[in-house]
Parts: sequence; structure tokens; C-alpha cells
Amino acid sequence: MLARKSIIPEEYVLARIAAENLRKPRIRDRLPKARFIAKSGACNLAHKNIREQGRFLQDIFTTLVDLKWRHTLVIFTMSFLCSWLLFAIMWWLVAFAHGDIYAYMEKSGLEKSALESTVCVTNVRSFTSAFLFSIEVQVTIGFGGRMMTEECPLAITVLILQNIVGLIINAVMLGCIFMKTAQAHRRAETLIFSRHAVIAVRNGKLCFMFRVGDLRKSMIISASVRIQVVKKTTTPEGEVVPIHQLDIPVDNPIESNNIFLVAPLIICHVIDKRSPLYDISATDLANQDLEVIVILEGVVETTGITTQARTSYIAEEIQWGHRFVSIVTEEEGVYSVDYSKFGNTVKVAAPRCSARELDEKPSILIQTLQKSELSHQNSLRKRNSMRRNNSMRRNNSIRRNNSSLIVPKVQFMTLEGNQNTLES
Repeated sequence: MLARKSIIPEEYVLARIAAENLRKPRIRDRLPKARFIAKSGACNLAHKNIREQGRFLQDIFTTLVDLKWRHTLVIFTMSFLCSWLLFAIMWWLVAFAHGDIYAYMEKSGLEKSALESTVCVTNVRSFTSAFLFSIEVQVTIGFGGRMMTEECPLAITVLILQNIVGLIINAVMLGCIFMKTAQAHRRAETLIFSRHAVIAVRNGKLCFMFRVGDLRKSMIISASVRIQVVKKTTTPEGEVVPIHQLDIPVDNPIESNNIFLVAPLIICHVIDKRSPLYDISATDLANQDLEVIVILEGVVETTGITTQARTSYIAEEIQWGHRFVSIVTEEEGVYSVDYSKFGNTVKVAAPRCSARELDEKPSILIQTLQKSELSHQNSLRKRNSMRRNNSMRRNNSIRRNNSSLIVPKVQFMTLEGNQNTLES
């Protein structure tokens, strides 16, 4: 049986399919915007083509502390094993050079006990026994089966050398592990920032604000906050600066610029003439290639170690016309913090213009506040009218239900044609 041919010519179908494929836009996955500091505080920077690798060995302790835990544990284990093997070889060579190994092999029984006063190390008959003696010396176990004698000054020198090397390895590796467990960034894990920053009006000025908090009861002493803006700029000479850092002043009434981080605080930056955000409006913010870096520094109360917590906000993470909700309440004489609302914000009235335009035309703020007040009154009126309508509907439904419960009048006709009306 022959295949059935299509009514539409095959050439026309192929041309139409090709045209549809050309018309369809190719949707590519949008690459995430590169940021200098990640939300977790890690620096998003890759070091490449470093030729002078020997500089890291000049500061070997810092290099060991910066390594990952698996690499540190491998180095910790291998350092002890290598030292034990190295000195085991040295002890075996001492016994071999002194002839102790051949003496134990040739004599047996009671004759071996007489060798204890003539050998360098007793009961070192092979490399295995030399390795065990090396472990006993460096770890100071001392099982009692093997011991030094006064016959070999070289063996005494090896013993002193192994003790010194063992103490150095213990000091370096234990100090390295202690520093890794007590690193400052561990304390920074409980210092949290709000996921979004906001721009709103505070005291008649546009302000850039974010929230910071500490989850632990132990405080951060002399805590201070620094804000920097990182963006790509071009100089008048045509030089492109990929990471141009600008400091942002923090609005703090305390002269020492320290904060008392006993409860979550809202850090505020007034957008004035000194601010890099002075010429940016709400519409321009989405197109800005900038990153606001926040750095919180302080001394840990329990350990005395200086710690630093970092985060950053790109343009997509800055909400214009929002304000953080209050999370601190007083309950039975105790201040309570609700961390479930730590990053929650609400919309508020804020002009969409830049801070420069707001300074030049202060009437914009008054108009914005008046419009927000009118919209708020209208919303209240709508709510009241909806409540009235709902109450009227409820009353009507109640009346209908009550009217349906009333028993109607029933008339009975007698045979004589009289009507008797009964009500019940």
C-alpha cells in the first residue's frame, strides 16, 4: 500500500518551518552579575597566573591556616609519619654501624641478655623494631622493652635531635589547628545582614538603609560599620578602573562612630552631596552597575579576637520606597526580638527622583506626602464602604432567614362553606 501524499507541497512546508525557526527568539540564560563580595561575605575574586609561588612558603604558618581542613589533616598526619620513618632509618643505621643487628643475629638465649650493656639501643634487631623505638621516643610512650645505653654518643645526639624535632612539629601543627578552629570569620557566621537594602525618606532626606543583627548573646565590643561603593568608572584620560572604591559616610550621632549591637539596628546613610548615590533616581537605579559593600568590624567579647563580617548589595537588591518593619517589642519588662521579620519591608511614600532633584525642588517631597495621604484616606474610605456593604448584606441575609422561619396562615374549609382561620 502506497503512502498517502500530503495536500500541501513538501517544499512549502520546509520553507515555513525554516521561517518559524528564524522568527523564534533564542532565549539565553542570563548570566548572573559578577559581584565583588558575595552575600556570605566571601570575596568573589580568582587569582591567576601567580608566578612567584615561593612567597607562600615564606609565611608557612599562614599558608597552613588558610588551607582546607582535609589538606591540613593530611599534612598533620604525614608530618608525624615522615618524622617517625626518618628517625627510624637513623636508629637502624646507628644500630647497623655499631654492629648491634649482627650481634643479636649471631647470639641467642642467655648470650643476648649480656649484650644489653654493649649495644646502643637494646632490642633493636630490625627496621621494624627501630620504627617502634622511634615512635616511643617521639611520643614519649616508653614501654620499657627498648632503651638507650651509654655506649654510643651518636645515639644520644639522635635522641636529642628527635625530641627537638618532635616538639617543633607538635607546636606548629597544634597551633595551626587551634587557629583554624578559632578563626575570626567563625564568629561572623552569627552576624547577619538584611537580604535587601532600602531607600526611603527619613527626617526629610533620602536615606540608604539596611539592617544588621547579632544572633549571640555575647556582644561585639567596639563594633563599627563601614560602607563602600564599588563600580566601574572611566577617567577623563580614558583609563578604565574596573574596581573603583568610594567611601560612604554613616549617619551616626555618636562621635566615636561605634554602635551598641545589643539588638538589630538599622544603619542609615543620608544621601547628600558627598554620597555617590546623589544623582541616582529610582528609574536609574536598575541600570546602575554598582555594588554597595558593607563591612562590620568589632572585637569578640569572649575571645578578644577581632572579627569582620561582610556583605554587599547590588542594584537589584536595593528596594526604593520601602522601610523595614519593627521587630523589637517589650513583653513583660523584657525586650523581645522577632527574627522571623528581620528582612521584612513595607512600602512607604518616597519621591522617585534623585536626591539632587529633591534638594533643588523641596516641593516634590511635600507633593509626594500629600498624594500618599490622599491615597491612604481613599483606601480607608474604600475599606469603610466595604465594611458597610458587608454589614448590610449580613443584615439582609439575617432578615431573610428570620422571615423564612415565620409559619404562614392556613385556612380550612368546612363542609358548610365556613372559613376557619388558624394561626400557629
